[in-house]
Amino acid sequence: MALILPALILPRAAQAAGDPALAKDVLVRSIAFRTVEGQGQVPRLAAYYASVLRQAGFAAAEVEIMPMGETASLAATIRGSDPRLKPLLLIGHMDVVAANPADWTRDPFVPVEEGGYIFGRGAEDNKYDVAMMVAMLAGLRKEGWRPRRTVTLLLSGDEETHMRTGRALAEKYRDAELLLNGDGGGGLLDEGGRAVLYQLQAGEKTYADFEIAFTDAGGHSSAPTPGNPIHRMARAIGRIAAYRFAPMRNELTRASLLLSADRIGGAAGAAMRRYAETGDRKSADLLSDYPEFAGQVRTTCVATMAQAGHALNALPQSAKVDVNCRIFPGVAIDAVKAELAQVIDDPGAKIATLDDPQASSASPLRKDVVDAVRAAVAARHPDIPVIPSMSAGATDSLHFRALGVPSYGVSSLFQRGEDGFAHGLDERVPVAGIPAALDQWERVVKALAG
Repeated sequence: MALILPALILPRAAQAAGDPALAKDVLVRSIAFRTVEGQGQVPRLAAYYASVLRQAGFAAAEVEIMPMGETASLAATIRGSDPRLKPLLLIGHMDVVAANPADWTRDPFVPVEEGGYIFGRGAEDNKYDVAMMVAMLAGLRKEGWRPRRTVTLLLSGDEETHMRTGRALAEKYRDAELLLNGDGGGGLLDEGGRAVLYQLQAGEKTYADFEIAFTDAGGHSSAPTPGNPIHRMARAIGRIAAYRFAPMRNELTRASLLLSADRIGGAAGAAMRRYAETGDRKSADLLSDYPEFAGQVRTTCVATMAQAGHALNALPQSAKVDVNCRIFPGVAIDAVKAELAQVIDDPGAKIATLDDPQASSASPLRKDVVDAVRAAVAARHPDIPVIPSMSAGATDSLHFRALGVPSYGVSSLFQRGEDGFAHGLDERVPVAGIPAALDQWERVVKALAG
């Protein structure tokens, strides 16, 4: 394990049971576990989190580690006093995406504190909020808190890859009132570090990959044929790049666009308002010209990988392109597959769905959840808006939403837009927000668990 930094004693947030020093220490220690796929480190990290919870007073039977191949998941439960109430679930993930130390300024798996930030792979995605949840529950257990509703923390082990542990957790804990996810939502700071807004994630687009394959008999490169797989693949890629799926809206995106319109301003802000109010296609098309807004108004598909040919002087016998789609909530995966077939218009092409993607609809904007989050955020940053949001990415929430469990992204991380490096180089999180992050989690959980 990498060298661990000494814990900094941070000021305690008002009314918070969780210890900020513990939260920081848990975050730093967790970054040092190389929880990349294939490294076998997730079970070790789960054992570390379990040890923190048991030291806080959790009984052995209240913390369970569930192995699955080389990874694992964890569940920790504080039992409620009223068995008639369905449980409140919290979720995050322990795994991280790969990081090449040669590309980083610092070793991605040696946590470093510098300039008010903690650097390391997974610092933002998702070990910050996992550390906050672990420290928060440890503090509540030490405090002797007994909620009316059972509270269970779930940590998955392959959210960044196959999502098998998240799907298994959803099946096992599907009889729940709702789920709060630390891997979605969160707060935005401006360049000066002042809070601007908070996003409450209540939906996310379905993630699906399709492989489109083209074949031909091939031959000598001096005798071109009309069935050249590379040429056909190129035409298909061009058609996909030029195609726009039908614009779509739901309760979540309408609310988000309306609340964001005035803050964005200009042509984009005006288009947001028009589209939210009328569904005007021209407005949707204008928004699709902005990468940051394109995913909010329609399904998007983009070519991400391609393979073709076998020799420089031979006609290719095969070519294939992988297309990644982010599908609007409520749209069937097979419907998008069929639409892609129409778009490429090549009867000889074979389209296959990769892995086993799962679709889910957006969660309703429940008043109790919105009120709890708004109050917790206001205690930290008065007067900033709480804006419903739909993520263009996918998290473990999708498995729970697919089984009818309302799920909400309520990350406690506030950061500047220019500091968002999840999956990127020199990933980092600000240290100063830890006490308030703990307080935010505690307020939300206590409000919804009773």
